Amino acid sequence: MAPPNQLCLVLVIFLSIFSLSSLPTSAIIPKANVSLPLPSSQLVENLCNGKAVENRTLIMKLGAANSKATLNVYNEIIKKAGSPQALKALNFCVEAYKYAILSFEMVSSELVEDPQTANYDVAVIGPEIANCEKELINAKVQAPRLLAANRFMKYYVSMGYEITPTLELENPNEYEAKN
Repeated sequence: MAPPNQLCLVLVIFLSIFSLSSLPTSAIIPKANVSLPLPSSQLVENLCNGKAVENRTLIMKLGAANSKATLNVYNEIIKKAGSPQALKALNFCVEAYKYAILSFEMVSSELVEDPQTANYDVAVIGPEIANCEKELINAKVQAPRLLAANRFMKYYVSMGYEITPTLELENPNEYEAKN
C-alpha cells in the first residue's frame, strides 16, 4: 500500500488535470445532458489530511457518477458508429462501464464492512477500462473524448485503490474481529 503522501499526490494530480486540462468538458461529454462530477479542492485537502471516512465514500460515489456519465456518452456515440469494428469496440466499452458502475456502487457500501473486498472490487475496474481502450484503438475509433474519459476513470480507480486499504489501518481491531 502506498503511503498517504502518494495518495495526496495522486489526488492533487487528478484535481489539477481536471482544472487545467486543455480539453473542455464538452470534449469529454459531447452534447450529453450529463455533467461530469468534479472533486472539490476541499475534498482533496480533507483526504490528504486523513479526515472523514465519508469523503472516501464520496470518491466511490463520484466514480460511479462519472461511470454513468461516460456510459451515456458511449451510448450516444454508438448511434453514430460507422463500422462494425467500431460498434463492437463501443459495445465492449459499454459493458466495461456498466461493470464499473456496479463495482463503484458496491465499493461504496463495502468500505465500512469489508475494506479488503472493497479494495479488490475497485482494483478490477482498471483492467476493464484498459481493455476498453485497447478495443477502441484496435478498431481505430477516433474519439479523443472517450480516451480522455477512460483516463479520468483510471484516476478514480487509482484513488479508490489507495483509499480503501487505509480504512483497515485506521480501525484494525474492528476488522480483525470479523476475519
